[in-house]
Amino acid sequence: MTTQNTKNLTLNEVHYLLKFQKLPNGLFTPLLSLEGLTEFEQQELTQIRNDFDSYLTEGRVFEGLVKALTTFPLLQLAGFYRPPFKISLEQDIANIVIEDEDITITGRLDILAVNKTEITTTNTSFWVLVIEAKNSSIAPLAGLPQLLTYVSKSLEHQESVWGLVTNGELYQFVYIKQGNSLTYQQMPILSLMDAKPWIQLLQVLKAICKL
Repeated sequence: MTTQNTKNLTLNEVHYLLKFQKLPNGLFTPLLSLEGLTEFEQQELTQIRNDFDSYLTEGRVFEGLVKALTTFPLLQLAGFYRPPFKISLEQDIANIVIEDEDITITGRLDILAVNKTEITTTNTSFWVLVIEAKNSSIAPLAGLPQLLTYVSKSLEHQESVWGLVTNGELYQFVYIKQGNSLTYQQMPILSLMDAKPWIQLLQVLKAICKL
């Protein structure tokens, strides 16, 4: 039995081993209902952007700082720190055994927002949002194979889940769904540094939080 870590998988390998299919790129609406931001939320969002920008101008920002400066403040501002959600960090995923290929896939996810009030028939809490963070010099899509691998097991117990891959500056949301096969749709990439996209970034997080 060969053991593969998620960080070493390519997107083609994830498609083949886990039977994922890529759908045409989608839009946030009609999947999400985006609401306007309050003046306070816009001020806080501006501060998050300015704080990150001050580090970014000095050079590469590593994953830990990406999470500390952007991911955690954004999740808090969007409402993920309050019940019914619970934030989990750096959890090992359940081993995924691909019997036909004699492969076991292991790995560790970065951040998981769990809805604790919704329980499946198997007593598994719903995953609402799964986040993979990369350092600022890596394109977000580099983390897509890891993200898809993380959520593949959860989709045995729920219909869909939102994923997010970010390097702090760019945010790639992915809508992942089960059906006849596992499918995923990439949403428009949002930038924390651009005026309109950074407003939509918080709007999207808030909308996912309210699902």
